[in-house]
Amino acid sequence: MEISRSLDTVTIKGNIKSISDYQKIKETIDAILQTPNQKRVHIKIPDSISMTSSVIGYLSKLVNDGIKIELEVGNPELIELLDDLRLTELFNVKKVSHY
Repeated sequence: MEISRSLDTVTIKGNIKSISDYQKIKETIDAILQTPNQKRVHIKIPDSISMTSSVIGYLSKLVNDGIKIELEVGNPELIELLDDLRLTELFNVKKVSHY
């Protein structure tokens, strides 16, 4: 998994599958949220087929804390997973066909 950041946007390429992936994602998003009055994080996931429960839990906690999450997802399997877990509305999931 590769992760990059630009302002309030995080781009995650590859599959999200390990604890170290979770730690990288958390560190990157936490760095964005260090900006005063930052209440929004835009996350682009063009190709991962899944998301670990630790990442889902972390994003859910952020929403609970008043942070707006916006997910752009490219893989239909991940969209289906988020939909099955009833997270599409909570994470403001948008399907994108290509980046």
